[in-house]
Amino acid sequence: MTKADIVERIHQKIGFSKKESAEMVETVFSIIKSTLETGEKIKIAGFGNFVVKQKADRRGRNPQTGETITIAARRILTFKPSQVLKNAINVENAESA
Repeated sequence: MTKADIVERIHQKIGFSKKESAEMVETVFSIIKSTLETGEKIKIAGFGNFVVKQKADRRGRNPQTGETITIAARRILTFKPSQVLKNAINVENAESA
């Protein structure tokens, strides 16, 4: 599913114009992005949690040369789905099996 698909579904289900739907989607994604950039958690009830975690420097190995290298510290984004979302996904899988 793409951003355009989300805009189309909002347009169909709620009845906003496509322009209003696109602005709404852009605004929500912008808020999520800026919140995560500051390192804040995002908790969406019934969906899950987005968390930015810090990874420290670590040693790695170049697979082509075997040379030991240092992999720089970085921030990563993790998502942990809520139990409600996990259950919804598993119910759909159980029905199709």
